[in-house]
Amino acid sequence: MGTERRKLKTVTGVSGSPQVYAAAVDPTRSTLDEAVRIARIAEENKIGALFAADLLSFGAQGAIGAQEPLIQLAALGAVTTHVGLIATVTTTFHHPYNLARLFGTLDHISNGRAAWNAVTSSLGEENYGTGELPSPEQRYARATESLEVVNALFDSWRPGALRPDGRGGAELDASLVEPIDYAGQHFSVRGPLNIPTLPQGRPVQFQAGQSAGGIELGARFAEVVFTSLPTLEDAVTYTKKIRTRAAEFGRPPGLPLIFSSLHATYGATEAEARRLVAEAAEATDFDAGRAQLADMLGGEIDLSELPLDKPIPESLLPQLDSVRRRRGRVEIFGKLAASGKTLRELVIAAKDTGHWAVAGTPEQVADAIEERYRADVLDVFTVGGLTDARTGDFVVNGLLPELRRRGLLDTDYLGGTYRENLELPALAGREGVARAGE
Repeated sequence: MGTERRKLKTVTGVSGSPQVYAAAVDPTRSTLDEAVRIARIAEENKIGALFAADLLSFGAQGAIGAQEPLIQLAALGAVTTHVGLIATVTTTFHHPYNLARLFGTLDHISNGRAAWNAVTSSLGEENYGTGELPSPEQRYARATESLEVVNALFDSWRPGALRPDGRGGAELDASLVEPIDYAGQHFSVRGPLNIPTLPQGRPVQFQAGQSAGGIELGARFAEVVFTSLPTLEDAVTYTKKIRTRAAEFGRPPGLPLIFSSLHATYGATEAEARRLVAEAAEATDFDAGRAQLADMLGGEIDLSELPLDKPIPESLLPQLDSVRRRRGRVEIFGKLAASGKTLRELVIAAKDTGHWAVAGTPEQVADAIEERYRADVLDVFTVGGLTDARTGDFVVNGLLPELRRRGLLDTDYLGGTYRENLELPALAGREGVARAGE
Protein backbone atom coordinates (compact mmCIF):
# COMPACT_ATOMS: atom_id res chain seq x y z
CA MET A 1 0.00 0.00 0.00
CA GLY A 2 2.99 2.31 0.23
CA THR A 3 4.10 4.49 3.12
CA GLU A 4 1.86 7.49 2.43
CA ARG A 5 -1.61 7.13 3.92
CA ARG A 6 -4.44 7.09 1.41
CA LYS A 7 -6.72 10.10 1.23
CA LEU A 8 -10.33 9.95 2.33
CA LYS A 9 -12.84 8.23 0.07
CA THR A 10 -16.46 9.24 -0.45
CA VAL A 11 -19.77 7.46 -1.02
CA THR A 12 -23.28 8.75 -1.71
CA GLY A 13 -26.60 6.96 -1.47
CA VAL A 14 -28.94 6.34 -4.41
CA SER A 15 -31.90 4.47 -2.91
CA GLY A 16 -35.00 5.13 -0.87
CA SER A 17 -35.54 8.85 -1.54
CA PRO A 18 -39.09 10.26 -1.78
CA GLN A 19 -38.41 11.18 -5.42
CA VAL A 20 -38.37 7.47 -6.28
CA TYR A 21 -41.88 7.06 -4.93
CA ALA A 22 -43.10 10.17 -6.78
CA ALA A 23 -41.85 8.67 -10.04
CA ALA A 24 -43.73 5.45 -9.32
CA VAL A 25 -47.07 7.26 -9.81
CA ASP A 26 -45.98 9.35 -12.81
CA PRO A 27 -46.24 7.46 -16.12
CA THR A 28 -43.84 9.89 -17.80
CA ARG A 29 -40.97 9.12 -15.43
CA SER A 30 -38.83 6.14 -14.43
CA THR A 31 -38.05 5.23 -10.83
CA LEU A 32 -34.40 5.31 -11.94
CA ASP A 33 -34.48 8.98 -12.99
CA GLU A 34 -33.48 10.48 -9.64
CA ALA A 35 -30.72 7.93 -9.11
CA VAL A 36 -29.32 8.69 -12.57
CA ARG A 37 -29.25 12.40 -11.69
CA ILE A 38 -27.42 11.72 -8.43
CA ALA A 39 -25.01 9.33 -10.15
CA ARG A 40 -24.06 12.00 -12.66
CA ILE A 41 -23.56 14.61 -9.93
CA ALA A 42 -21.40 12.10 -8.07
CA GLU A 43 -19.21 11.36 -11.06
CA GLU A 44 -18.86 15.04 -12.02
CA ASN A 45 -17.60 15.74 -8.49
CA LYS A 46 -15.34 12.65 -8.27
CA ILE A 47 -17.33 11.03 -5.48
CA GLY A 48 -15.99 7.51 -5.07
CA ALA A 49 -19.06 5.30 -5.12
CA LEU A 50 -22.82 4.95 -5.19
CA PHE A 51 -24.37 3.02 -2.28
CA ALA A 52 -27.68 1.18 -2.61
CA ALA A 53 -29.26 0.18 0.69
CA ASP A 54 -32.00 -2.44 0.96
CA LEU A 55 -35.11 -3.20 2.99
CA LEU A 56 -36.87 -6.53 2.77
CA SER A 57 -40.19 -5.69 4.46
CA PHE A 58 -43.05 -3.35 3.66
CA GLY A 59 -43.25 -0.44 6.08
CA ALA A 60 -39.93 -1.16 7.76
CA GLN A 61 -39.00 1.96 9.74
CA GLY A 62 -41.66 3.99 7.96
CA ALA A 63 -40.39 3.38 4.42
CA ILE A 64 -41.98 1.54 1.51
CA GLY A 65 -38.67 -0.16 0.90
CA ALA A 66 -35.84 0.18 -1.58
CA GLN A 67 -35.49 -0.84 -5.18
CA GLU A 68 -33.53 -4.05 -5.65
CA PRO A 69 -29.89 -2.88 -5.34
CA LEU A 70 -28.17 -5.06 -7.95
CA ILE A 71 -30.64 -4.26 -10.72
CA GLN A 72 -30.57 -0.57 -9.86
CA LEU A 73 -26.78 -0.39 -9.81
CA ALA A 74 -26.44 -2.38 -13.02
CA ALA A 75 -28.57 0.28 -14.70
CA LEU A 76 -26.52 3.09 -13.14
CA GLY A 77 -23.32 1.40 -14.28
CA ALA A 78 -24.48 1.88 -17.87
CA VAL A 79 -24.68 5.68 -17.50
CA THR A 80 -21.42 6.13 -15.54
CA THR A 81 -17.80 5.18 -16.17
CA HIS A 82 -15.79 5.63 -12.96
CA VAL A 83 -17.95 5.69 -9.84
CA GLY A 84 -18.06 2.51 -7.74
CA LEU A 85 -21.28 0.52 -7.31
CA ILE A 86 -21.94 -0.79 -3.77
CA ALA A 87 -24.96 -3.09 -3.44
CA THR A 88 -26.33 -4.15 -0.06
CA VAL A 89 -27.37 -7.80 -0.26
CA THR A 90 -28.12 -10.19 2.60
CA THR A 91 -26.47 -13.53 3.15
CA THR A 92 -29.42 -14.75 5.22
CA PHE A 93 -31.91 -15.06 2.35
CA HIS A 94 -29.64 -15.72 -0.65
CA HIS A 95 -27.57 -18.67 -1.83
CA PRO A 96 -23.85 -17.96 -2.31
CA TYR A 97 -23.67 -19.47 -5.80
CA ASN A 98 -26.32 -16.99 -6.94
CA LEU A 99 -24.53 -14.17 -5.13
CA ALA A 100 -21.27 -14.98 -6.91
CA ARG A 101 -23.02 -14.96 -10.29
CA LEU A 102 -24.86 -11.70 -9.55
CA PHE A 103 -21.84 -9.77 -8.28
CA GLY A 104 -19.55 -11.33 -10.87
CA THR A 105 -21.87 -10.12 -13.60
CA LEU A 106 -22.06 -6.62 -12.09
CA ASP A 107 -18.27 -6.46 -11.97
CA HIS A 108 -17.97 -7.48 -15.62
CA ILE A 109 -20.64 -5.17 -17.03
CA SER A 110 -19.24 -2.20 -15.07
CA ASN A 111 -15.60 -2.97 -16.01
CA GLY A 112 -14.54 -3.56 -12.42
CA ARG A 113 -16.64 -1.24 -10.28
CA ALA A 114 -18.71 -3.68 -8.21
CA ALA A 115 -18.76 -3.89 -4.41
CA TRP A 116 -20.84 -6.04 -2.09
CA ASN A 117 -22.07 -4.72 1.26
CA ALA A 118 -22.80 -8.02 2.99
CA VAL A 119 -25.45 -7.89 5.71
CA THR A 120 -27.23 -10.58 7.73
CA SER A 121 -30.64 -8.81 7.88
CA SER A 122 -32.76 -8.06 10.93
CA LEU A 123 -36.06 -7.93 9.02
CA GLY A 124 -37.89 -9.79 6.30
CA GLU A 125 -38.00 -13.38 7.54
CA GLU A 126 -41.78 -13.43 7.02
CA ASN A 127 -41.21 -13.17 3.27
CA TYR A 128 -38.77 -16.05 2.90
CA GLY A 129 -40.54 -18.94 4.55
CA THR A 130 -38.02 -19.19 7.38
CA GLY A 131 -40.44 -18.66 10.27
CA GLU A 132 -38.67 -16.95 13.16
CA LEU A 133 -35.64 -14.85 12.30
CA PRO A 134 -32.52 -16.94 12.98
CA SER A 135 -30.46 -15.79 15.95
CA PRO A 136 -27.50 -13.45 15.31
CA GLU A 137 -25.16 -16.38 15.93
CA GLN A 138 -26.94 -18.48 13.32
CA ARG A 139 -27.03 -15.62 10.80
CA TYR A 140 -23.31 -14.95 11.19
CA ALA A 141 -22.45 -18.64 10.89
CA ARG A 142 -24.34 -18.73 7.59
CA ALA A 143 -22.70 -15.47 6.51
CA THR A 144 -19.26 -16.90 7.19
CA GLU A 145 -19.95 -19.88 4.96
CA SER A 146 -21.50 -17.62 2.30
CA LEU A 147 -18.37 -15.50 2.06
CA GLU A 148 -16.12 -18.58 2.05
CA VAL A 149 -18.11 -20.03 -0.85
CA VAL A 150 -18.36 -16.81 -2.84
CA ASN A 151 -14.64 -16.06 -2.53
CA ALA A 152 -13.75 -19.63 -3.49
CA LEU A 153 -15.98 -19.34 -6.55
CA PHE A 154 -14.36 -16.07 -7.60
CA ASP A 155 -10.96 -17.73 -7.18
CA SER A 156 -11.97 -20.89 -9.08
CA TRP A 157 -10.71 -19.29 -12.31
CA ARG A 158 -6.93 -19.28 -12.15
CA PRO A 159 -4.89 -16.53 -13.84
CA GLY A 160 -4.64 -17.14 -17.56
CA ALA A 161 -7.74 -19.35 -17.80
CA LEU A 162 -9.25 -16.94 -20.32
CA ARG A 163 -6.97 -14.96 -22.59
CA PRO A 164 -7.06 -13.12 -25.94
CA ASP A 165 -6.69 -15.47 -28.90
CA GLY A 166 -4.96 -12.90 -31.14
CA ARG A 167 -7.91 -12.76 -33.55
CA GLY A 168 -10.21 -10.47 -31.56
CA GLY A 169 -11.72 -13.32 -29.55
CA ALA A 170 -10.84 -15.30 -26.46
CA GLU A 171 -9.62 -18.79 -25.73
CA LEU A 172 -10.25 -20.88 -22.64
CA ASP A 173 -7.83 -23.17 -20.86
CA ALA A 174 -10.36 -25.29 -18.96
CA SER A 175 -7.60 -26.94 -16.94
CA LEU A 176 -7.23 -23.63 -15.08
CA VAL A 177 -10.89 -23.59 -13.99
CA GLU A 178 -11.26 -25.79 -10.91
CA PRO A 179 -14.19 -27.01 -8.76
CA ILE A 180 -14.24 -25.73 -5.21
CA ASP A 181 -15.90 -28.82 -3.66
CA TYR A 182 -17.20 -26.88 -0.66
CA ALA A 183 -19.10 -28.81 2.00
CA GLY A 184 -20.24 -26.95 5.09
CA GLN A 185 -23.07 -26.90 7.60
CA HIS A 186 -25.22 -24.60 5.46
CA PHE A 187 -24.01 -25.10 1.88
CA SER A 188 -22.64 -27.73 -0.45
CA VAL A 189 -21.25 -26.20 -3.65
CA ARG A 190 -19.18 -28.06 -6.20
CA GLY A 191 -18.37 -25.14 -8.50
CA PRO A 192 -16.53 -23.77 -10.34
CA LEU A 193 -18.18 -20.44 -11.13
CA ASN A 194 -19.45 -20.25 -14.70
CA ILE A 195 -18.39 -16.60 -15.09
CA PRO A 196 -14.79 -15.80 -16.11
CA THR A 197 -12.22 -14.13 -13.87
CA LEU A 198 -13.52 -10.74 -12.77
CA PRO A 199 -11.90 -7.42 -13.71
CA GLN A 200 -11.18 -6.83 -10.00
CA GLY A 201 -10.44 -10.49 -9.15
CA ARG A 202 -13.19 -10.11 -6.57
CA PRO A 203 -15.69 -7.27 -6.04
CA VAL A 204 -14.69 -5.02 -3.15
CA GLN A 205 -16.01 -6.58 0.05
CA PHE A 206 -17.98 -4.29 2.36
CA GLN A 207 -19.65 -5.59 5.51
CA ALA A 208 -22.14 -4.00 7.89
CA GLY A 209 -22.55 -5.19 11.46
CA GLN A 210 -21.08 -4.04 14.80
CA SER A 211 -22.10 -6.77 17.20
CA ALA A 212 -19.52 -9.31 18.35
CA GLY A 213 -20.48 -11.54 15.41
CA GLY A 214 -20.30 -8.62 13.01
CA ILE A 215 -16.83 -7.65 14.18
CA GLU A 216 -15.64 -11.22 13.78
CA LEU A 217 -17.01 -11.44 10.23
CA GLY A 218 -15.71 -8.00 9.24
CA ALA A 219 -12.27 -8.61 10.70
CA ARG A 220 -11.92 -11.83 8.71
CA PHE A 221 -13.39 -10.87 5.34
CA ALA A 222 -14.21 -7.18 4.92
CA GLU A 223 -12.05 -4.71 3.07
CA VAL A 224 -14.37 -1.90 4.22
CA VAL A 225 -16.72 -1.98 7.23
CA PHE A 226 -19.85 0.19 7.28
CA THR A 227 -20.29 1.53 10.81
CA SER A 228 -22.56 3.51 13.13
CA LEU A 229 -20.10 5.42 15.33
CA PRO A 230 -21.78 8.49 16.83
CA THR A 231 -18.76 9.77 18.81
CA LEU A 232 -15.01 9.91 18.31
CA GLU A 233 -14.62 7.74 21.41
CA ASP A 234 -16.88 5.11 19.83
CA ALA A 235 -14.85 5.27 16.62
CA VAL A 236 -11.52 4.82 18.42
CA THR A 237 -12.80 1.86 20.46
CA TYR A 238 -14.36 0.11 17.48
CA THR A 239 -11.42 0.67 15.13
CA LYS A 240 -8.92 -0.69 17.63
CA LYS A 241 -11.10 -3.73 18.31
CA ILE A 242 -11.74 -4.73 14.70
CA ARG A 243 -8.22 -4.05 13.41
CA THR A 244 -6.66 -5.97 16.28
CA ARG A 245 -8.85 -8.93 15.39
CA ALA A 246 -8.11 -8.50 11.67
CA ALA A 247 -4.37 -8.62 12.40
CA GLU A 248 -4.93 -11.90 14.26
CA PHE A 249 -6.44 -13.25 11.03
CA GLY A 250 -3.27 -12.19 9.20
CA ARG A 251 -4.91 -9.31 7.34
CA PRO A 252 -2.72 -6.47 5.98
CA PRO A 253 -2.19 -3.44 8.26
CA GLY A 254 -4.89 -0.79 7.96
CA LEU A 255 -7.66 -3.22 7.02
CA PRO A 256 -10.54 -3.14 7.13
CA LEU A 257 -11.10 0.46 6.11
CA ILE A 258 -13.56 2.30 8.39
CA PHE A 259 -16.63 3.63 6.56
CA SER A 260 -18.85 5.94 8.64
CA SER A 261 -22.25 7.27 7.70
CA LEU A 262 -22.21 11.05 8.25
CA HIS A 263 -25.50 12.87 8.88
CA ALA A 264 -24.59 16.53 8.29
CA THR A 265 -26.73 19.62 8.80
CA TYR A 266 -25.26 22.56 6.90
CA GLY A 267 -25.60 26.28 7.46
CA ALA A 268 -24.00 29.37 5.98
CA THR A 269 -23.14 30.17 9.61
CA GLU A 270 -22.87 28.05 12.74
CA ALA A 271 -25.96 29.84 14.12
CA GLU A 272 -28.00 28.86 11.06
CA ALA A 273 -26.95 25.22 11.36
CA ARG A 274 -27.89 25.17 15.05
CA ARG A 275 -31.25 26.73 14.22
CA LEU A 276 -31.96 24.06 11.64
CA VAL A 277 -31.10 21.32 14.15
CA ALA A 278 -33.39 22.92 16.75
CA GLU A 279 -36.22 23.26 14.23
CA ALA A 280 -35.88 19.61 13.24
CA ALA A 281 -36.03 18.58 16.91
CA GLU A 282 -39.12 20.72 17.50
CA ALA A 283 -40.83 19.14 14.47
CA THR A 284 -40.29 15.59 15.81
CA ASP A 285 -43.29 13.28 15.62
CA PHE A 286 -42.89 11.71 19.05
CA ASP A 287 -45.45 8.96 18.48
CA ALA A 288 -43.56 7.72 15.42
CA GLY A 289 -40.30 8.48 17.23
CA ARG A 290 -41.14 6.22 20.15
CA ALA A 291 -41.69 3.36 17.70
CA GLN A 292 -38.41 4.09 15.93
CA LEU A 293 -36.51 4.20 19.22
CA ALA A 294 -38.12 0.92 20.27
CA ASP A 295 -36.80 -0.56 17.03
CA MET A 296 -33.31 0.79 17.82
CA LEU A 297 -33.61 -1.04 21.17
CA GLY A 298 -34.43 -4.40 19.60
CA GLY A 299 -38.12 -4.00 18.79
CA GLU A 300 -39.50 -5.83 21.84
CA ILE A 301 -40.22 -2.97 24.29
CA ASP A 302 -43.21 -0.62 24.50
CA LEU A 303 -42.33 3.03 25.00
CA SER A 304 -45.76 4.44 24.13
CA GLU A 305 -46.87 5.33 27.67
CA LEU A 306 -43.55 6.52 29.13
CA PRO A 307 -43.10 10.22 29.99
CA LEU A 308 -40.96 12.08 27.47
CA ASP A 309 -38.90 14.03 29.97
CA LYS A 310 -37.70 11.16 32.13
CA PRO A 311 -35.14 8.42 31.41
CA ILE A 312 -36.31 4.98 30.32
CA PRO A 313 -36.45 2.71 33.40
CA GLU A 314 -33.42 0.46 33.40
CA SER A 315 -35.67 -2.56 33.90
CA LEU A 316 -37.13 -2.05 30.40
CA LEU A 317 -33.78 -2.04 28.61
CA PRO A 318 -33.04 -5.37 26.91
CA GLN A 319 -30.12 -7.61 27.73
CA LEU A 320 -27.90 -7.57 24.67
CA ASP A 321 -27.59 -11.35 24.37
CA SER A 322 -31.40 -11.68 24.31
CA VAL A 323 -31.80 -9.50 21.20
CA ARG A 324 -32.31 -11.30 17.88
CA ARG A 325 -32.11 -8.25 15.63
CA ARG A 326 -29.47 -5.50 15.32
CA ARG A 327 -27.35 -5.89 18.43
CA GLY A 328 -24.88 -3.21 17.36
CA ARG A 329 -27.65 -0.61 17.21
CA VAL A 330 -29.13 -1.85 20.48
CA GLU A 331 -25.72 -1.46 22.12
CA ILE A 332 -25.47 2.18 20.94
CA PHE A 333 -28.92 3.20 22.19
CA GLY A 334 -28.72 1.08 25.33
CA LYS A 335 -25.56 2.97 26.22
CA LEU A 336 -27.27 6.32 25.58
CA ALA A 337 -30.30 5.30 27.66
CA ALA A 338 -28.10 4.11 30.53
CA SER A 339 -26.33 7.48 30.55
CA GLY A 340 -29.52 9.11 31.83
CA LYS A 341 -30.81 10.76 28.66
CA THR A 342 -34.53 11.40 28.68
CA LEU A 343 -36.94 9.62 26.37
CA ARG A 344 -37.34 12.90 24.45
CA GLU A 345 -33.58 13.16 23.90
CA LEU A 346 -33.37 9.53 22.84
CA VAL A 347 -36.24 9.86 20.34
CA ILE A 348 -34.52 12.86 18.75
CA ALA A 349 -31.21 10.98 18.68
CA ALA A 350 -32.92 7.99 17.04
CA LYS A 351 -33.72 10.14 14.00
CA ASP A 352 -30.06 9.69 13.06
CA THR A 353 -30.39 5.92 13.78
CA GLY A 354 -27.16 5.89 15.76
CA HIS A 355 -25.01 7.44 13.06
CA TRP A 356 -22.45 10.23 13.30
CA ALA A 357 -24.22 13.62 13.24
CA VAL A 358 -22.50 16.97 12.66
CA ALA A 359 -23.94 20.46 12.25
CA GLY A 360 -22.17 23.60 11.08
CA THR A 361 -20.72 25.39 8.11
CA PRO A 362 -18.96 23.31 5.45
CA GLU A 363 -15.67 24.28 7.09
CA GLN A 364 -16.88 23.07 10.49
CA VAL A 365 -18.14 19.80 9.03
CA ALA A 366 -14.73 19.44 7.37
CA ASP A 367 -13.11 20.01 10.79
CA ALA A 368 -15.09 17.09 12.24
CA ILE A 369 -14.16 14.86 9.31
CA GLU A 370 -10.50 15.82 9.55
CA GLU A 371 -10.45 15.10 13.29
CA ARG A 372 -11.49 11.50 12.70
CA TYR A 373 -9.18 11.12 9.73
CA ARG A 374 -6.18 12.37 11.75
CA ALA A 375 -7.16 9.97 14.56
CA ASP A 376 -6.96 7.12 11.99
CA VAL A 377 -10.57 6.07 12.57
CA LEU A 378 -12.08 7.26 9.27
CA ASP A 379 -11.24 6.14 5.74
CA VAL A 380 -14.56 6.42 3.90
CA PHE A 381 -17.60 8.59 4.66
CA THR A 382 -21.01 9.28 3.19
CA VAL A 383 -21.76 12.48 1.32
CA GLY A 384 -25.51 12.74 1.80
CA GLY A 385 -28.20 15.16 0.79
CA LEU A 386 -27.53 15.40 -2.94
CA THR A 387 -31.24 14.94 -3.64
CA ASP A 388 -31.88 18.30 -1.95
CA ALA A 389 -30.77 21.40 -3.88
CA ARG A 390 -29.73 23.38 -0.80
CA THR A 391 -27.78 20.59 0.89
CA GLY A 392 -26.31 19.50 -2.43
CA ASP A 393 -24.96 23.01 -2.98
CA PHE A 394 -23.27 22.99 0.44
CA VAL A 395 -21.69 19.62 -0.39
CA VAL A 396 -20.60 20.27 -3.98
CA ASN A 397 -19.54 23.90 -3.59
CA GLY A 398 -18.56 23.87 0.09
CA LEU A 399 -17.54 20.62 1.76
CA LEU A 400 -15.82 18.80 -1.10
CA PRO A 401 -13.71 21.79 -2.24
CA GLU A 402 -12.75 22.48 1.39
CA LEU A 403 -11.58 18.91 1.96
CA ARG A 404 -9.60 19.03 -1.28
CA ARG A 405 -8.06 22.37 -0.28
CA ARG A 406 -6.84 20.63 2.89
CA GLY A 407 -5.37 17.77 0.85
CA LEU A 408 -7.71 15.21 2.45
CA LEU A 409 -9.66 14.16 -0.63
CA ASP A 410 -8.65 12.85 -4.04
CA THR A 411 -9.10 15.35 -6.87
CA ASP A 412 -9.77 12.66 -9.48
CA TYR A 413 -10.33 8.94 -9.85
CA LEU A 414 -7.07 7.03 -9.45
CA GLY A 415 -7.71 4.05 -11.71
CA GLY A 416 -10.19 2.14 -13.79
CA THR A 417 -11.59 -0.10 -11.05
CA TYR A 418 -13.20 0.65 -7.71
CA ARG A 419 -10.53 -1.43 -5.98
CA GLU A 420 -7.86 0.85 -7.49
CA ASN A 421 -9.74 4.00 -6.50
CA LEU A 422 -9.94 2.79 -2.89
CA GLU A 423 -6.18 2.06 -3.01
CA LEU A 424 -6.73 -1.40 -1.57
CA PRO A 425 -3.84 -3.85 -1.36
CA ALA A 426 -3.63 -6.37 -4.18
CA LEU A 427 -5.48 -9.63 -3.76
CA ALA A 428 -2.89 -12.32 -3.18
CA GLY A 429 -2.40 -14.36 -6.34
CA ARG A 430 -5.31 -12.73 -8.19
CA GLU A 431 -5.27 -10.91 -11.50
CA GLY A 432 -7.93 -9.25 -13.57
CA VAL A 433 -9.09 -10.54 -16.93
CA ALA A 434 -6.36 -10.38 -19.57
CA ARG A 435 -7.45 -7.78 -22.12
CA ALA A 436 -6.53 -7.65 -25.77
CA GLY A 437 -3.65 -5.27 -26.30
CA GLU A 438 -2.42 -5.43 -22.68
